[in-house]
Amino acid sequence: MENAGAVNIGQHERVPWLGVAGVVVFVALTGIGVLAGLWKVLVVGWVAFAAMVGGAAIGLRSHERDRRSVRADGLASGAMVTSAAVFLVPQAIGYQPQLGGFGIAAGILAGYAGHTIGHRLTHLDLPLETTTAQLTAHALTAGVVIGTVYTLLPDLGLLLGLGIVSHKAPAGYAAAGRLRGAGLSVGVLALPAAGVGITALLVGLVAPSSTMAVNALVFGFAAGIFLHIAMDFLPECETGGEHASGVAHARLDRLRVHAVASTVVGAGTVALAWLLVA
Repeated sequence: MENAGAVNIGQHERVPWLGVAGVVVFVALTGIGVLAGLWKVLVVGWVAFAAMVGGAAIGLRSHERDRRSVRADGLASGAMVTSAAVFLVPQAIGYQPQLGGFGIAAGILAGYAGHTIGHRLTHLDLPLETTTAQLTAHALTAGVVIGTVYTLLPDLGLLLGLGIVSHKAPAGYAAAGRLRGAGLSVGVLALPAAGVGITALLVGLVAPSSTMAVNALVFGFAAGIFLHIAMDFLPECETGGEHASGVAHARLDRLRVHAVASTVVGAGTVALAWLLVA
């Protein structure tokens, strides 16, 4: 990890407690959410938590990282692209086409800006483990969007939320490998794992008011954010590809085939689930 040196021993000892704190807050909010009847938000939040924790557990034990990572990323990106395009974009355009379009553009650009700023932070000598900080910020933001979307349109099915958080497993898988390589505790990933549910439940409890214009912007922005995340997860399999030859080049070609196939399977899974539900 580029900034592993910025983490001192005392910080390493505190890291697991951040994860414990996140889980405690999430569990407490879950009880409140049950009383408030926020069942869909609860399901999405807990699925996101289980997916990231499960992905991290697999990442700790995996020795064949490349092929599994490509497959997981491809499945997640295909599912997210389809979910955002089918469930969020039509809602945004349906409320007010122009405002919905502005929201989509703003979401894509905001996702890109956040990703770029987060990468820049990894070059700074911060007293903070940057992988966890970036994942937590992303999870909290995604939770706000999910909580707002389901509050504004409670009739939305669970398929949208589950498709959107499908990237949590590969994110946990990759993060666990980076943390383990830097000699840091993987237990801290419980914090970003719980982050989606924490902010989604908080937004659901607040129940923000809506208008046609607000709905168009919110659904458009959500679509843009998640489309950016989905595209960011697309497996590229290009590292060193231009200069690879022989066995290395053939291996990259096989990974590219796995990448394309997995994205199609991820998209097809969402489409099939939609057909069964519809």
